[in-house]
Amino acid sequence: MPKDDDLEMLKRRKLLELQRRMLRETQKPEEPPPPPKEPATDEVFNQWFVGRSWEILRTARVQFPQVMPKVEDALVNALKSGRIKQKIDGGSLFQFLRQIGVPVRLQTTIKYSDHGELKSIGQVLKEK
Repeated sequence: MPKDDDLEMLKRRKLLELQRRMLRETQKPEEPPPPPKEPATDEVFNQWFVGRSWEILRTARVQFPQVMPKVEDALVNALKSGRIKQKIDGGSLFQFLRQIGVPVRLQTTIKYSDHGELKSIGQVLKEK
């Protein structure tokens, strides 16, 4: 009879080992959580840009497509790190881009108010 007990115990061990192996195979390995998503450049700028900043940025992107991604990355890093602590208006962005050698050309018009009527400088000069 002792042999039957030994045989039973061996069967149980094998069965337990088989169950463990099957359990490990059915369980997926635990995947590490995805890294926190970095906010897109435009999302960061949305928090900091005021006034005509977007107009100047879009114009700069069109006029300088190779340079602007690098400038934008540097600007985002400065905003995230706290080196820039105030909102960026159009004039500040324009001045900054000029200082670093990105001469953005904006289409501008000068309007003259004459008795509540807006006229371009060309119209005013033609009338005189």
